[in-house]
Amino acid sequence: MSDTSQFLAMPDAAIDEADILLLPIPLERTVSFKPGTAEAPKAILDTTEQLEFYEEDAGWSPFKHMKLTVLTDFTDDRSLSDAEFHAKLTEYVASLPKENLFIGLGGEHSLTPSLVETRMPKPGTVLFLDAHADMRTSYEGSKYSHACPVTRLLGQGHKIVMAGIRSIYESEVKVIEKNPNISLFLDWDLRGKGQWESFLQRVNSLEGPVYLSIDMDVFNPATVPGVGTPQPGGFSWYQMIEVLESLFSRKEIDLRGVDMVEIVPEPSRVSEMTAAKLLLKIISFWGCAKGYNLKPEAGSQTQIDYE
Repeated sequence: MSDTSQFLAMPDAAIDEADILLLPIPLERTVSFKPGTAEAPKAILDTTEQLEFYEEDAGWSPFKHMKLTVLTDFTDDRSLSDAEFHAKLTEYVASLPKENLFIGLGGEHSLTPSLVETRMPKPGTVLFLDAHADMRTSYEGSKYSHACPVTRLLGQGHKIVMAGIRSIYESEVKVIEKNPNISLFLDWDLRGKGQWESFLQRVNSLEGPVYLSIDMDVFNPATVPGVGTPQPGGFSWYQMIEVLESLFSRKEIDLRGVDMVEIVPEPSRVSEMTAAKLLLKIISFWGCAKGYNLKPEAGSQTQIDYE
């Protein structure tokens, strides 16, 4: 493990005092197109220095009221097998406090089931936003590939609500048609206003334990060009905000964790900025849903001179 960047240049809170735990996971073992996911966590965190503390959609400064810590990078150990690495990742995350917002910052999408296994050990729902179905049982010789996380999540007993999908394998279609635990919203099916509203209602109907996984290739490449496996089509920025608003307006959910994966840093830095801004939105909306905006101003922002 190695030291990593801060979020918005704020000092890290003690782990047992942090309202948000952010774990950088620079994993790049099974990428099959554009390399660079290992560089993403640092690039995204460095870019957060260009954000404002004020979050305009919810209308508050989250870090006046909340404390955040960026944990030490969970770096890869190439002496470990895929199975050993993912078991080690699960074991580490299991050692962290549970009553907070946990965000895994990847890295490739293969890390999601390892995080879900400990943050949501009993069956719940994974909201899986991605351009790809990621349901191979094995890919290029490994069931731990970035092409396989949904299969592993189903094996853990979870329901899957997947959206933005626009690249899917024939055998994956057959599995989806037969499995009642999978709700599929193809990207093309979300183009109409009625269909989009239907998806938002599905998100708003979620109950119980929920985990949010965002592969950044769910976005249109015009919005996020720097991803490992880009596909034409995809979410706009404001569609993603609508999804978050629908999710966090639902009081019945118990959000167990979030991950953001598959960014590949690129020269314009637009992709990293979009990812950084999205992290701020997630933290802000979660904090409002939990009532942190009503708590005293004793958060991480109050510990620095930022004018």
